[in-house]
Amino acid sequence: MEYTNIVDFFYLVSIVVFIIGLKGLSHPESARKGNLVAALGMGMAILISLVAPQQNGDNNYIWIIGGMLVGGTIGIVSAKKIAMTKMPEMVSLFNGLGGACAMLIGIAEFNNLPAGTEMMSGAVFINIFAMFVGAVSLTGSLVAYGKLNGSLRDNFSLPAPQIINLASLLGIIVLSGLIMTQPELNMPLVYALLGLSLFYGIAFVTPIGGGDMPVVISLLNSVTGIGATGAGLIYSNNIMIIGGILVGASGIILTVMMCEAMNRSLVNVLVGNLGASGGGSGSGREEIVKEVNVSDLAIQLKYADRVCIVPGYGLAVAQAQHICHEIETVLEAEGVEVKYAIHPVAGRMPGHMNVLLAESDVSYDKLLELEPANDSFPSTDVVLVIGANDVVNPSAKDDSSSPIYGMPILDVETAKNVVVFKRGMSTGYAGVQNPLFFGDRTKMLFGDAKASLGKLKEEIANA
Repeated sequence: MEYTNIVDFFYLVSIVVFIIGLKGLSHPESARKGNLVAALGMGMAILISLVAPQQNGDNNYIWIIGGMLVGGTIGIVSAKKIAMTKMPEMVSLFNGLGGACAMLIGIAEFNNLPAGTEMMSGAVFINIFAMFVGAVSLTGSLVAYGKLNGSLRDNFSLPAPQIINLASLLGIIVLSGLIMTQPELNMPLVYALLGLSLFYGIAFVTPIGGGDMPVVISLLNSVTGIGATGAGLIYSNNIMIIGGILVGASGIILTVMMCEAMNRSLVNVLVGNLGASGGGSGSGREEIVKEVNVSDLAIQLKYADRVCIVPGYGLAVAQAQHICHEIETVLEAEGVEVKYAIHPVAGRMPGHMNVLLAESDVSYDKLLELEPANDSFPSTDVVLVIGANDVVNPSAKDDSSSPIYGMPILDVETAKNVVVFKRGMSTGYAGVQNPLFFGDRTKMLFGDAKASLGKLKEEIANA
């Protein structure tokens, strides 16, 4: 068996390991193991690439090992120090770095084209493709990072975003065509295409409201995978090609699922027309807030039959998931059935709440998805909404002027009693007031979620 065939065989093995890892990510119980298996596949792919024969025979191991040491150190330090609440920002930032790699590969290979290369060729097209996709992923991910950590507000946007986006795409197509129809390589045109691609990444993400960031993250993740595929085509590297296809396909599937969960169109995402935040017309209800104290709530919970907890990003910020699980344990000791209702886009990225609760040893069979949760609410005695806002906002159903109108929500207002844990009456991530707070069955418990839950746990134990 030839040496190259041996390399290709082990590439195939690592690809199979990738697929097994992805399969494990399809369920919360196997997600951790799936992630480790996928990491093993990536480690195998890197090692195989290091021993694969190089096309030009140059020895680049010093650069490769140096880059791996720097990147690995950054990755390890970041993973250890990053708080779970900041995980979406880290995902966006690292995703952007992946796009930057594809972009730089495209630029480098333009400079490496031999003199006299036919411009109307597949090699040139792949270079353009990798550079464009990588650039969009880089700047788009950086804008998403800024929106997630609050450094870029939703009112930071470009005028007439749809027109700008479509004009930018048209310009990218025209420049690409000009590059490929030149008699020889024209680097000024390449750099113009690079600049316009970087700008399009900004223009694409900027108009999208904060409440729609989970869709953007999954879409940009897919874009980075497609960029990796382009880079793999440049070097005829099968593991990069298939690995990029797997990432791109899974990202697109997740994006479509997120769009369905938010009742959005994928076409709207592509032209930058996801509902940017803003205020709706409000609710016709009389805006009177009813408060509840910890002692009364403890008694109500202790003598309830069914309790449902709806976690949101506020729970993550307060790091209240552990004390929340402790309350669940105390209530179950009293014979109370406790479940968790998880909205598909709760938090700042898909699966954010599931990871937080898993971190606190909450059993997966207690997590209810949207439809089963909505079916259970009418027979639920008390729903505790902890740090969630937009995903329980009735405006999505009955206020056509609301930017979240049409988004499927958790119908907590159909429960017998609703208690909302919040610091104050501020709006949610999408910037929309929530009429649930003024509902007939709703009471508010103001304060830090972790502190309030700690007091609640003591009161339940003493009630």
